[in-house]
Amino acid sequence: MIEQYVLDLHEVDETRVAVVGGKGAHLGELSRMEGIRVPAGFCVTTDAFRRIMAEAPSIDGRLDQLSRLNPDDREAIRTISAEIRSTVEGIAIPDDLTAAITRALARPGEQAAYAVRSSATAEDLPTASFAGQQDTYLNVVGPAAILQHVSRCWASLFTERAVTYRQRNGFDHRKVHMAVVVQQMVFPHAAGILFTADPVTGNRKVATVDASFGLGEALVSGRVNPDVFKVRDGAIVAKTVAAKQRAVHALPAGGTQELTIDPQRQEQPALTDAQVVRLVQLGRRIETHFGRPQDIEWCLVDDDFQIVQSRPITTLFPIPAIPDAENHVYLSVGHQQMMTDPMKPLGVSVWQLTALAPMHEAGGRLFVDVTRGLASPASRAGLLEMAGRSDPLTRDALETVLDRQDFVPALPDGGPGGPPVGGASAPIETDPAIVTELIERSQASIAALRRDIRTKTGPALFDFLLEAFHEHKRVLSDPLSMQAIMAGMEATWWLNDQLHEWLGEKNAADTLTLSAPGNITSEMGLALLDVADVIRPHPEVVAFLQGVEDDGFLDELPKLAGGTEARDAIEAYLDRYGMRCVGEIDITRPRWRERPTTLVPVILDNVRNFEPGAARRRFEHGRQDAQKKEQDVLSRLRALPDGERKAGEAKRMIDRVRTFIGYREYPKYGIVSRYFVYKQALLEEAEHLVQADVIPEKEDIFYLTFHELHGVVRSNTVDVQLIQQRKDAFRSYQALTPPRVLTSDGEAVTGAYRRDDVPADALIGLPVSAGTIEGRARVILDLAEADLEAGDILVTAYTDPSWSPLFVAITGLVTEVGGQMTHGAVIAREYGLPAVVGVVDATRLIRDGQRIRVHGTDGYVEILP
Repeated sequence: MIEQYVLDLHEVDETRVAVVGGKGAHLGELSRMEGIRVPAGFCVTTDAFRRIMAEAPSIDGRLDQLSRLNPDDREAIRTISAEIRSTVEGIAIPDDLTAAITRALARPGEQAAYAVRSSATAEDLPTASFAGQQDTYLNVVGPAAILQHVSRCWASLFTERAVTYRQRNGFDHRKVHMAVVVQQMVFPHAAGILFTADPVTGNRKVATVDASFGLGEALVSGRVNPDVFKVRDGAIVAKTVAAKQRAVHALPAGGTQELTIDPQRQEQPALTDAQVVRLVQLGRRIETHFGRPQDIEWCLVDDDFQIVQSRPITTLFPIPAIPDAENHVYLSVGHQQMMTDPMKPLGVSVWQLTALAPMHEAGGRLFVDVTRGLASPASRAGLLEMAGRSDPLTRDALETVLDRQDFVPALPDGGPGGPPVGGASAPIETDPAIVTELIERSQASIAALRRDIRTKTGPALFDFLLEAFHEHKRVLSDPLSMQAIMAGMEATWWLNDQLHEWLGEKNAADTLTLSAPGNITSEMGLALLDVADVIRPHPEVVAFLQGVEDDGFLDELPKLAGGTEARDAIEAYLDRYGMRCVGEIDITRPRWRERPTTLVPVILDNVRNFEPGAARRRFEHGRQDAQKKEQDVLSRLRALPDGERKAGEAKRMIDRVRTFIGYREYPKYGIVSRYFVYKQALLEEAEHLVQADVIPEKEDIFYLTFHELHGVVRSNTVDVQLIQQRKDAFRSYQALTPPRVLTSDGEAVTGAYRRDDVPADALIGLPVSAGTIEGRARVILDLAEADLEAGDILVTAYTDPSWSPLFVAITGLVTEVGGQMTHGAVIAREYGLPAVVGVVDATRLIRDGQRIRVHGTDGYVEILP
């Protein structure tokens, strides 16, 4: 293969990223577009970079060292990357390469100025921009200086920030190469950045222009406040003109200098309104060409815009792909299910195939389209009511969209908006036998699934699973089950509302539901206390578990004194609860049965923090507290006017809530029990595909949808490139935060708490379990890294049922996501833990180890000195 060291920008396009890097490929593509002006220039290709790297074999060893480092080991990364940069800059550029670069410069005698810019192959990608990670040098004059700065650009592949960025985003240092773009320098009147979508709200129809005088370097480096213009549908809808005190300008002999702007010009806009609109029109053309919103760097020279960079905006949350031009409003499913992490494609598709409502995927998350529910007066009130009870931020976000009046089309009364979401359930008798019957039905259905799936393999398995999904939905939509769930929830709401009105007591149901019978999730946490009771008397077992790293540890336990009893206790726990895990709505997540080491830290915490018999005592204590609360409430009600009637109604509701509220958790247990059966069968098929050399690893099937996997099993062929693309996309989705409410314009609507009844510095949330508690905050994002002591308060992003084993060891709960009836709230009430959920950015604003006060009755958190 003939090496090409230099290519003119007009010779490259989007397909040449491996040769000229992301920046070079985009600039080459832009230079081919009619009406888009790009400063003339050329690319020093990655062939040249590889040639230089081959001159220093010692770099290989340092790259090995880097690849083994944790991204947080900043000191080691700083040291090694500095050594690599120094080595690269010290390599003499070979004569033939020097000649190729200097030939591409201006004619002899012309001392043209150039911008010398890094262009890495992992740069300006749809899933990772690498913005600002490598270096750019402006106004470089003369061949010698240009060659020196080309070397510096090569070396900048190994800046500390670039190395850390690659490690955090899963890029192999050896597979990323550096090209260099050398462009004729332009000397603009103004420069800046154009985002073709609003980078703050995500709105794809609002473009944002940042502008300042002189070179854009002052703006990009944050040394000046820019003018900011927002443009929608060809018109400026918002404008802020900043006092621009300084600007960066080119020096005649090379380099740049920061100068003070004449005071009379400081508050003049850097662009006229007409120029702003014209710039956005150019940006829309570029966006259309590349097929996604762009972050564009521009310069204004003689009233003409020149584009010096365009890359995808990688921080925008994607929009569900619905092929129509109508407006849509989407609600996040993850915020309801307490799992806001991205799901892999198989997980997304299986949830879609088993859900009772149509769901749309975006950014690896699922959303429900509620546009018609909002549009119809017949359903709007019920939808807002349910949203508000679940999460006030979601309701406020929906009302924000409705307040705009022109986004959601209004349907007439009686229009096809569907019934009110979460309307009143049909009457149901308060009878514990109903719950028993429902659980027996579910267990029988799951047993039949386990029995019948054993003989299914190949394409027949997928046909069977499609039928199983219908049975899954039938059980989930059982009218009696729906009525039982709603009966418990509505009784909770009734008690809180009426007892507040009659007795002035907030959240009375929180105590009345303590130790309610039949709650499979709270039983799961208590059962792990019983496992700890079996292990605690055996010091060898405890010491062994403290060093466990391998999921095969259960097979080693019988070799220790007391190990057989410990293994049997853990196995029995896994038989009942081993299908659970963090993020369990995603079928691809590793279950406790598959990764039992996840439970070891929690078991050890229980061994250390509790005395024998704690589970039984805890449950009985909660039951007695609930009973005392009931007696207290009924006694106080009877003393009121019309007290016997009020007490009678309250007693019926207390019986109702204690009968049905525990069942609230059972359908989710049934779902994940089925999911584990499905997953085991699909992984057996994946093993066949591995043995047939169709896929290299079983887990590769997680990056295919259910129907795609069905096709692979039928054909014994797979699109390996598609799987890799899905892996890259999933990695990028992990960096995104899903919004509670998302519009088809791409706007992420966050909502706000409209409250003035909390201290000024408090963190506001939703009160879901009454009481006030002070303690040490433990900010834990991974269940497997839990290390709790008595009195700790758990602070985390979200808690699905898998987190309940931690609840027995804590005294309070704070989460970023949650609602009155989400799992974490229900279990917090079961265990009597003061809890506040929906606290925005709690894991960032509260530091691990800080003392905090949780006001579970009033819904806020104080950080204590």
